Amino acid sequence: MDIKIKAWLLDIQDSIDEIYEFLGENRDFFSYRKDIKTKKAVERNLEIIGEAVNRILKMDQKFPLKDAKNIIGTRNRIIHGYDNISDEVIWTIITRELPALKIQIDGLLNEI
Repeated sequence: MDIKIKAWLLDIQDSIDEIYEFLGENRDFFSYRKDIKTKKAVERNLEIIGEAVNRILKMDQKFPLKDAKNIIGTRNRIIHGYDNISDEVIWTIITRELPALKIQIDGLLNEI
């Protein structure tokens, strides 16, 4: 695996871990919704994840990342359509999509 791709995978892994750290053990949507610092930190990490995936695909279009285009699309919506991203959308990503991405990224990094 290319060293740059490995570095971007590590960036994704770090960003996911930071999101979980920011949310803590007692993940509650209503607490999240009220905490502007956590919301901004989570959104920033989702941007980093999307940018890292984008860079990986630019280097290797066939790199096996499930839902890569959706991840990049989310990054673009957060950055360019920030006024159209709801707390509910971000929360759904955190609770439904991020756990599977974490497993996939951890697996790719363990193969190295």
